[in-house]
Amino acid sequence: MRKLLFIVLAIPIFGGLGWWYFREQSFPDYGPAYREYAYVTNGKSNTVSVIDLRTFALFKTINVGSEPSGIAANSKKNEIYVVNAGSNNITIINAETNSVAATIGVYGHPYFIDVTEDGKRAYAANSGSGIVSVIDLEKRIVIGNVRVGASPGLARVSPDGSTVVVSNRGDNTVSIIDAQALRVRATLPVCQQPEEIAILPDSSKAFVACSGSSQVASIALQGGTQKQPGPKSDRVMALLDVGRTPVSLALKPDGGELMVCNFDSDSISIIETAHDEVGSSLEIGQHPSRGVVTLDNSRLYVTNFGSNSVAIYDIDMGRRIATLTVGSRPDGLALTPDQNYLLVLDTQAGDVTVIQKRTPHRTLETTEYSLMTLIPVGVQPNAIVVKAFVVGTKK
Repeated sequence: MRKLLFIVLAIPIFGGLGWWYFREQSFPDYGPAYREYAYVTNGKSNTVSVIDLRTFALFKTINVGSEPSGIAANSKKNEIYVVNAGSNNITIINAETNSVAATIGVYGHPYFIDVTEDGKRAYAANSGSGIVSVIDLEKRIVIGNVRVGASPGLARVSPDGSTVVVSNRGDNTVSIIDAQALRVRATLPVCQQPEEIAILPDSSKAFVACSGSSQVASIALQGGTQKQPGPKSDRVMALLDVGRTPVSLALKPDGGELMVCNFDSDSISIIETAHDEVGSSLEIGQHPSRGVVTLDNSRLYVTNFGSNSVAIYDIDMGRRIATLTVGSRPDGLALTPDQNYLLVLDTQAGDVTVIQKRTPHRTLETTEYSLMTLIPVGVQPNAIVVKAFVVGTKK
């Protein structure tokens, strides 16, 4: 690893007199070919903002379709996929040149896209048409359209690529798609207004947050694993009571616990995924909207939409350890690959707040968090994804 020292002039945070901020950042020793970007969809600007994470500066603004919402990165190719809800299409961005490589038409009002781990397919839920579009990312064409329930919000593909779970907000059902056959193999009634979906790393179970009934549905997926064979058919295992209006799910990378943001209860609920039990609930801030867990399973970051803050929760200690004020109406968030910087979308302010984690140098020191800078983007930033790669490689 090599260490680079950057100097950032961070005037916008407090206005008036700025200050010079020094940071030391570790990057893989890939030389000048290494890239690390964050991509932000701006719903009211019809653009994607590209932030260079080596310098924390706006690098480029790319014009895409109308009302861009969801965004995803390909883990095997240097490509980014943008969902344009207003123009009913998907924009493909070449991450090496940060230019539009292709545009693919889908059905009405897509809001979300998910990419398989092998990078070959993507699934887009079209809320206005009750259809999930299946996209071949190598040929850049739609290879199938699967009819599901009413007003599908999300289509989430399982880690093994065999199953796609679709939440249908309009008829309170979940559609389970066989990814090989491109057909619905089960339609399951669940709770009211299902939307957010999380799938365990072993692809054995899905969890669906239902904002209308303050519940999370646990669904066993057909097949299971060799170590733990699953059911012969998909079925609802439990409806778990959480706080009011659960709007997002953050799964620990090890799959052991699921963090639920309860928007109207100002709380998070923690679900033990193996036993389908709500382990605990606690206040986290006003109107929590999104959460993300660090790769080492130790910390949860939550944006509090109503109090313009980010809460930091220590999972091992089971308590909130810090709350930091950010911009207006924070929602989406993402961590940099080294896990030392948190990027927060301020939806009303139209910028990205960068929070730095300072790792202790000595055992007795405590981890500290501080606001590093603000990066202006577009109007109504909706979603963010981070992509790190070396120019000229597939990843």
